[in-house]
Amino acid sequence: MIEITEILINYQNAPVGIECVEQVGWKFCSNNRNVKQAAYQIQIAGDLNYTEILFDTGRIESGESAHISLVGETLNLISSYRYSIRVRIWTQGQKCSGWKESSFVTGILNRDEWRAKFITAEDESKSAESRAYYFRREFQVQKEIKEAFVHATALGLYHFYINGRKIGEDEFTPGWTSYHKHLLYQTYEITESLKGGSNTAAAMAGAGWYKGDVGSLRVRNHYGKRTAFMCQVEILYCDGSKDRFWTDSDWKGWQSPVLFSEIYDGELYDARLECSGWNQNGYDDCQWKETDVVEVPIENLAAQGSCRVGKRMELPAKRIFSTPQGDTVIDFGQNLTGWISFRIRGKKGDKIELNCFETLDADGNVYLDNLRTAKQTVTYICSGEENGWFHPHFSFQGFQYAKVASYPGKPVIEDFRACVLYSDMKETGKFTCSNPDLNQLYHNIVWGMNGNFLDVPTDCPQRDERLGWTGDAQIFCRTATYLKDTYTFYSKWLRDLEADQTFEGGVPHVVPDIWTGKPVKGKIFEKGTHSAAAWADAAVIIPWTLYLMYGDKAVIRRQYRSMKAWIEFMRRHSRNNIWNYQLQFGDWVALDAEEGSYYGATPNDLTCTAYYAYSTHLFSKMAGVIGEKGDEERYTRLYEEIKDTYQKTFLDQEGRLTVRTQTAHIVSLYFGLLPESSIGRAAEDLIELLRKEGGHLVTGFVGTPYFCHVLSQNGYTKEAYELLLKEDFPSWLYQVKQGATTIWEHWDGKRPDGTMWSPAMNSFNHYAYGAVGEWLYRAMAGIEAVEEDPGFHTVIIRPHVGGGLTYVNASYESIYGKIYSGWQVQKSCITLTVEIPCNTTGVICICDVKAWKQTDGLVFKREESEYRAEAGSGIYQIVYMI
Repeated sequence: MIEITEILINYQNAPVGIECVEQVGWKFCSNNRNVKQAAYQIQIAGDLNYTEILFDTGRIESGESAHISLVGETLNLISSYRYSIRVRIWTQGQKCSGWKESSFVTGILNRDEWRAKFITAEDESKSAESRAYYFRREFQVQKEIKEAFVHATALGLYHFYINGRKIGEDEFTPGWTSYHKHLLYQTYEITESLKGGSNTAAAMAGAGWYKGDVGSLRVRNHYGKRTAFMCQVEILYCDGSKDRFWTDSDWKGWQSPVLFSEIYDGELYDARLECSGWNQNGYDDCQWKETDVVEVPIENLAAQGSCRVGKRMELPAKRIFSTPQGDTVIDFGQNLTGWISFRIRGKKGDKIELNCFETLDADGNVYLDNLRTAKQTVTYICSGEENGWFHPHFSFQGFQYAKVASYPGKPVIEDFRACVLYSDMKETGKFTCSNPDLNQLYHNIVWGMNGNFLDVPTDCPQRDERLGWTGDAQIFCRTATYLKDTYTFYSKWLRDLEADQTFEGGVPHVVPDIWTGKPVKGKIFEKGTHSAAAWADAAVIIPWTLYLMYGDKAVIRRQYRSMKAWIEFMRRHSRNNIWNYQLQFGDWVALDAEEGSYYGATPNDLTCTAYYAYSTHLFSKMAGVIGEKGDEERYTRLYEEIKDTYQKTFLDQEGRLTVRTQTAHIVSLYFGLLPESSIGRAAEDLIELLRKEGGHLVTGFVGTPYFCHVLSQNGYTKEAYELLLKEDFPSWLYQVKQGATTIWEHWDGKRPDGTMWSPAMNSFNHYAYGAVGEWLYRAMAGIEAVEEDPGFHTVIIRPHVGGGLTYVNASYESIYGKIYSGWQVQKSCITLTVEIPCNTTGVICICDVKAWKQTDGLVFKREESEYRAEAGSGIYQIVYMI
């Protein structure tokens, strides 16, 4: 049996709103072992029955089932149209699968097809306000509709309606981008929402990131002073004719009941100001004002097919209680990002007010100090006619708790739900083990990602920051790609990284960049708003990670200019191959920092130069991958020069590192910057430094992500487990023991006595240290990609058994299918179960084998310190003694 289980177009499942078919891929399964593809056929049609086949590859003799490029093929696609696509394959045994069908919808393919204009109902004099506005227009549908789509976007955030019904389930569209260079639009099918005769198109738009008060500087109007909306409705009738309606000055606008809505501060909604039926036919809008057209270059528009923000789940309130200070507080039992949906009760003029926050103080009272200036307050004023539920429109909160500041009557637990919001990314990873604390840590890592992957990879979701810090994104990227399918998410963000690079190639600390050119005097970024080592290196490390995990050369080609510009920026500003430029964060918030300092003890010259070498090396390899041989040779030479300088600068005559910090040894080892003769001693010295701290880490953002890897890669798996399983401060499990449900910004964000680290910078949902998640997959379970055959086309299974665990179960849904690695320990007997997906090859590596009890048909050969066996697709169970 051969069955294709999924077709992906541009890494998306049945995308709605794409501008080209860049590539096609598929997964297939079989109940046989050693199954590989021999040939494939792709067809694209203009109808569901495939009577209008527009493109047919015929049978192509190829084993490729991912990254099938259709760029350059003559597809003759038209805008605003649903196409059918199907695939079938033949295996090497000449068995043929059935057809697997899917579809995709095109966006607007040619710029000259845009007729819509951005419209606003807001005067420029209102630039300091954060009110949301209504827009509406009625139009006629004269014939029977075959299909209809709308393409919509905003300068701000929007909801779109047809005949009173909200279209789509997305939130916070069109997202946060470098708006002046990159603005997304979304496509929705509206066929079923339209009817013959009169119809009403309507929208509500709010300030959002575009003109809102965003960034810790508390400056607003970063991109513009007026909220605006734009849409274009495309209708295809059954007789083949078309119709089109769009936003222009004929639309009308009015103030909505959303009096205030800001990303940080929450929302104020006055239901007494509602316009009943405003988004439906027949509403009297004679008092509404004519809209103004806002000129925006159409060239900046790009379609967003998928990975949009939406409500992913609801959590019921866990308890309602009174604090020692007498506040009524709702506890949802989980730190999350989203909003509270509550039942509306009260008479006209009654107020419901909720103050969202993350944690209680040492005495069990409401703690708001770590929010800094963010208010996170949702206020609803009753009209007396409500009967339903409410949640904010254009504001999200980071919280576990909410203080009920005002509520008509006694609040009951059934009246409150937490709605969890994040970008739509398919779950790809699953992990469980015999240690419940590690399972909770894994839960915390996943929820830290959920809370901070809301359109951009933010640092935190609660205080007056919530920015796309490049360092956090780079540190966590490998873990993120195990947990969820992040290809589309990161690809979108990398486009903004490139858009916001300086003319020299410098990379901002945050993307989108809202600091450069702003009044940063007196702030830390006064010393520089771009180009910090480990932060700016996201420009290279994230594309490399995506290539490694997905095997896709397209991301290298897309980001090539950006990556090269960053390497050249470092080269130009380095001195004799030592890189250190303006503001550097170094080993940020490391515990070996001086009292009162955020900067770790490892010198910037070392950390910066280490990253300079590492990124240069990665870039040289990527140049080779896409055939840029000149650049490959040039930057390989540069890498060797930097590496040589690094060794001459930071090693003594005996070949030992002169900087005696954990982080110095970690990056030197992980980045491969030491001569062969120094590696063993450096690893020994790292163990010595670890023991000096009682087996605890004292590393920050630079050293922590690689600590366990360096230990297990250099023969210290036992010590890696001991580090991971520490339960006292500082450790990952310390937070678990303190009741954390997400990852904290600081190892001791909350101390054992309940007191706080510092109100200035103390997020309890900060995913960076969750980067240890990749060690759970890559080392504990041993699921590893191969640089020479990336994307898990060749799968390495190299589990590290230890930590006193009796079992580990982990799976990863690769672009080829499910990879599974699970081991069980019974005394000295290990049972390893492995699943290798079709069309891939597995290499199973096992060490410390005393005797084999079962190899399930595999032939293991001794190679260096381990046994290796090659496995085709299928499920295998290996039993051996240690």
